[in-house]
Amino acid sequence: MTATTQIYLASQSPRRRELLQQIGIKFRVLAPDVNEAALPREAPADYVERIARIKAEVTWMRVVERRMKRLPVLAADTAVIAGRRILGKPQSDAEAASMLQALSGRTHQVITSVAMTFEGKLKLTRSETAVTFRRLAPGEIAHYVLSREPHDKAGAYAIQGFAAAFISRIDGSYSGVMGLPLFETSRLLKSFGIQVL
Repeated sequence: MTATTQIYLASQSPRRRELLQQIGIKFRVLAPDVNEAALPREAPADYVERIARIKAEVTWMRVVERRMKRLPVLAADTAVIAGRRILGKPQSDAEAASMLQALSGRTHQVITSVAMTFEGKLKLTRSETAVTFRRLAPGEIAHYVLSREPHDKAGAYAIQGFAAAFISRIDGSYSGVMGLPLFETSRLLKSFGIQVL
């Protein structure tokens, strides 16, 4: 158990910062540089769990090596899965358009894994959500790509942005699709003695 009300957030994501603020968590951003490439034939759930764990562990090692104030570290990773394909962040407009076309008129999975570590203790939790897109016209995809919103988003869309108009159904965690499932994260924080409002 910790005697702190503050954590390190191992992420540069503005959405994760916003979600932690929503539940009253005080944090300092300490984002690690991690290779997020999937391993050959790696299952999507295993992939997000592995990346979240690595982010947490690398950040904790940094805290220890730099003799920084010891606070729990929270890390997360989100993957959008179409079939068996993991859709990461698009590297170009063409790749973003291709991803959106793959999601058009279909239901896909969004998996977010959250890891927390402190003084040798590591815990993980996960959320899985089914998201259904209505069929998108080519012009809609092109217009959305031009908005620049897809560029730093897994699966080339943001549920909290313009793409909300594409989503006909969600079965699971809205905040999990944004990148940090608040129900599961709150339970994880509490297990480390962090007060959640």
